[in-house]
Amino acid sequence: MATATNIEGPTKRIRRNELKRILEDRHRALTHEVHSRIRDARTDSTRGYQVLDEGESSEVDIQDDIEFALIQMKSETLNRIDTALRRIDDGTYGGCFECGGQIAEARLRALPFAMRCKDCEEAHETSEYRERIVAQRHGPSAIAFDLSS
Repeated sequence: MATATNIEGPTKRIRRNELKRILEDRHRALTHEVHSRIRDARTDSTRGYQVLDEGESSEVDIQDDIEFALIQMKSETLNRIDTALRRIDDGTYGGCFECGGQIAEARLRALPFAMRCKDCEEAHETSEYRERIVAQRHGPSAIAFDLSS
């Protein structure tokens, strides 16, 4: 677990406040977008009363699934932003959760809710990729094993 990284001093305080403002602006915009998409989805639910053929119904289902996935992704981003704002308030913002080192300012400007430095994020993604590959390789054999029992 990373240690707290206190971002203080005049330059660091300005940086922290600027990044906090960026996060708050992004939070407001995403919140508005999520609420708008949810409102639109509810309004579009009246189309359920229309008679659709199988092809139209399938297309509507796919569009609904895509819309739901977009709302879910934006909600997850909102959660990450909330976490970053809490980290700013408790003085741990800018510290990597894995190694405890500083996350580069350029990375924080590009991805203000980053929780890992570039190296640790790459290692994390590589690990997740390997886990998915192993799961895919063992998935069919595990099913075959269960069927033979």
